[in-house]
Amino acid sequence: MSKSASDAHALKIKTEALASLEPLAEQLMARHKENRRLWFPGDFLPANEQMTDEQARDMAELPDRARGMPDAVRVALALNLLTEEGLPHFHRLLAVTLGSDNAWSRWNYMWTAEEDRHGCALHDYVRDARLFDMRAFEVLQYQYIEAGFDPDSSGDPYQVIAYTTLQERATQAAHANTARVAGRHEPIIQRLLAHVANDESRHFRFYRDIFRGILDIDCTRALQAALKVVPRLAMPGHTIPGYMEMAEVVGRAQIYGPRHYRKVVDECLDAWQISQLTPDDAEGREAQDKLMAVPARLDRLADILEKRTRSKSFSFDFIYARVMELG
Repeated sequence: MSKSASDAHALKIKTEALASLEPLAEQLMARHKENRRLWFPGDFLPANEQMTDEQARDMAELPDRARGMPDAVRVALALNLLTEEGLPHFHRLLAVTLGSDNAWSRWNYMWTAEEDRHGCALHDYVRDARLFDMRAFEVLQYQYIEAGFDPDSSGDPYQVIAYTTLQERATQAAHANTARVAGRHEPIIQRLLAHVANDESRHFRFYRDIFRGILDIDCTRALQAALKVVPRLAMPGHTIPGYMEMAEVVGRAQIYGPRHYRKVVDECLDAWQISQLTPDDAEGREAQDKLMAVPARLDRLADILEKRTRSKSFSFDFIYARVMELG
C-alpha cells in the first residue's frame, strides 16, 4: 500500500472512531453545561449608560490602580489577550478537522461562544485600564489574525484533540499565574482572569476525556498522534510578531515557561494513564515508551535554557518602547 493510500486508510479509521465517540462527546457536553456558570465581560467592566455610583467610581479609578503594574506583567496580559484573539483560527481548525452537523460541531459552536468572551473581556480591561498604546497593540492583533495559524496536524483529528488538550491546560496555567501576579496590583484583573482560567480548565477536561476515549478504542494510532504533539507543542500565538521575545519575558517573570509546560505534560500523561496502557503492537509500545520519556527530556531542555540565561533587555511598541531589563 502506498503512503498516500495508507494515510487515507488511517484517516478513514480515525473518522469512524470519532463518529463512534459522539455519544461520549454528548455526555461530556452535558457535564460541562451542568458545571459551568456563564459570565460576561460587563459583569467585571460595566460600561452602561446608567451605573451605580460605586460602579462609576470603580471604573474611573481603574487606570490609577493599574498604573503601577510592572511591564513584564503587561507583556503577559498582552500575550494572553493576543492568544485569545486567535479564536477564529481555532474555530476553523476544529470545524475543518472534525466536520459539521455532528456532536463535534455542536461542541465547537458552544466552545467558541464561551471562548469569545475571553478576548472581549481582556480587550475591554486593557483599554479601560489604559495599559497599552492601544493602536500599537491592535496592529499586533490584526497581524496575528492575518498571518493565520495552522499547527502541523496534517488534518489528523487525533492530533488536533491531543493538541487542544495540552493547549487548553497550558492556557489555563498562563491565565491563572498572570492573575496571581497582576492581582497584586489591581483586583479586577485577578477576578477576571480567574474566571477565564476556570473556563479553560473545564474546556481542558472535555478534550482530555475525549482523547482518553480515543486511546481506549484506537490505542496505537492515538499514542502516535500524541507523540507528534506532546514534545514540541506550538503554543497558540506563535505567529504573532515578536512572540518569542514576549514569551521569553513571560518565562523570565516566572509566569509561564518550560517548567510550567512540563507540569502540563505530566498531568496529561497521568490523566490519559499512558504508563498503564497495553498496546497490542510494537509500534504502540514504542510510542508509549517515547511519550513516557518526554518529561525527562523537557527537564533537560529547561536545565539547558536556565544555564544559558543572562540578563537581557526587552522593548515593545505597545508599552511605548520602554526598556525592561530581566535576568
